[in-house]
Amino acid sequence: MASCLIAGDRLVRALAPGGELEPEHLPRKLRAELEAALEKHKGGDRPRASARLVPFRLIRDLHQYLRERGSTLYLHELLEGSEIYLPEVVKPPRNPELVARLEKIKIQLANDEYKRITRNVTCQDSRHGGILNDLGKEVRSVKAVVITIFNFIVTVAAAFVCTYLGSQYIFTEMASRGWRLRAGGWPSPEPGVFPPQRILAAVIVASVVGLAELYVMVRVMEGELGEI
Repeated sequence: MASCLIAGDRLVRALAPGGELEPEHLPRKLRAELEAALEKHKGGDRPRASARLVPFRLIRDLHQYLRERGSTLYLHELLEGSEIYLPEVVKPPRNPELVARLEKIKIQLANDEYKRITRNVTCQDSRHGGILNDLGKEVRSVKAVVITIFNFIVTVAAAFVCTYLGSQYIFTEMASRGWRLRAGGWPSPEPGVFPPQRILAAVIVASVVGLAELYVMVRVMEGELGEI
């Protein structure tokens, strides 16, 4: 935070003998402090600006004194050419333990990002089979898919055949009842009605079984993809 200003030539001339502040009869203490602030670092190899650092406290005291005397000499005129002194901010040294911890966290985050990027990359090591090992995995995957499709077809076909063959007993019983009703005066069933009904029943059962098999296949594939 700024607490001083670099006095301009106007303020230096006003405090000099015969200057504008001499008729104001400044208090001895205030004049001594102002002159000491202007002359404190004078000489040596220091730049002249560094010898003109005047604290704000002295400037306030000077302004208060001029106001009390009703002087026609205004402070903004005396401060013409002056500048606020902003000291260089000195950064405190960083904690070595904190720096080491931050570097460790950065390395860990970089490793995690690298693992995420290379998660689906397959390393081919000639000592463990290389391309032949990958080819074997692909062949086993294709074999598993073919076996799954074959099992699906066999299951659906078996459900269709079993339903079609088993339904003949049901429809035979219905046919025998139809003949008995005919003997009692009821109309007989039309020929060719029972086989289409047996096919329809077999198709329905096979469709239900096929849907169930598809559901199981989808759930298994989702589990395998989740593991990948």
